[in-house]
Amino acid sequence: MKIGILGSGEVGKALAIGFASSGHQVKIGSRDFENSKLKIWANELEDLILVDSFEKTATFGDIIVLAIKWDGVENAIHLANPENLSHKTVIDVTNPLNFSNGMPPSLYIGHTNSGGEIIQRLLPKSCIVKTLNIVNNHTMINPTYNEGIPSMFLCGNSENAKKQVTQILKDFGWKDITDLGDITECRIIEPITCLWIKYGMKHNTWTHAIRFLKH
Repeated sequence: MKIGILGSGEVGKALAIGFASSGHQVKIGSRDFENSKLKIWANELEDLILVDSFEKTATFGDIIVLAIKWDGVENAIHLANPENLSHKTVIDVTNPLNFSNGMPPSLYIGHTNSGGEIIQRLLPKSCIVKTLNIVNNHTMINPTYNEGIPSMFLCGNSENAKKQVTQILKDFGWKDITDLGDITECRIIEPITCLWIKYGMKHNTWTHAIRFLKH
């Protein structure tokens, strides 16, 4: 498939490499797509990953990944043009985290609303699926742990889009995958990130993952 990734930070780059390694065509979009460091990074990967604007990346992708810091999400969607994302699966790996008071962050939104729901409203013609927001970018692909199989969750309103994303997660090496329901379940999934961060701060680790044990 053609995968368009909106966001050229560490998360976007890690997922771009993951998709390219699985044989997909990948284009990564950036506000500063002419940035020489970004182009050097792409060239070092022997042009497996293309670099372009948000708009051209959104047009390119059959599936879109939204990998933007929360305060830039709305602008990124505007630059991509929502019409270019219509009727496409959009994998949302964002978290509405507020770092204004330092670490640990709090949530900008919670309890009665969520980042995923806001993105679905910004993209009413797209199929938003929230997932991969509760782990470090280093462990999004091929999550291997000595202590067991980590758990991953997803949610969204489109059953077909969730089936598509579930297969992507399996291709990335995830085995314990749970569909929690519609997009409002982001109200449960997004706060898990705060727990993940707090645990990381207490134990000085950033490659940990959550695992639910079955008796």
